[in-house]
Amino acid sequence: MQLPKQAQLLRIFIGEDDRHDGKPLYEAIVLKARELHVAGATVLRGGLGFGHSSRLHSAKILRLSGDLPLVVEIVDSPQRIADFLPVLDTMMSASSGLVTLENVQVLQYGTETAE
Repeated sequence: MQLPKQAQLLRIFIGEDDRHDGKPLYEAIVLKARELHVAGATVLRGGLGFGHSSRLHSAKILRLSGDLPLVVEIVDSPQRIADFLPVLDTMMSASSGLVTLENVQVLQYGTETAE
């Protein structure tokens, strides 16, 4: 798969406890992105964070906090990202979260042999 040098980064900030159709929302997002042949997706777990409620979510040992902050990052062409946004919108309809979009320059994607 060839990714264009100019691409977009879609960042989705959600909680670990957010769900979609009975499964974790982060998992549903990544699986749907894969099904739609998006170039790549990664889930990052945060140790501490807060959102619109201003409630702290922490991974400290003494405080057993569920709902740790997660960030799902997806990179692909602007058109593929635009095609994915309506799908994401329906998946996040029951969850609160933050979605950001920025233009990025891809320096390397996979391994490619020079000809």
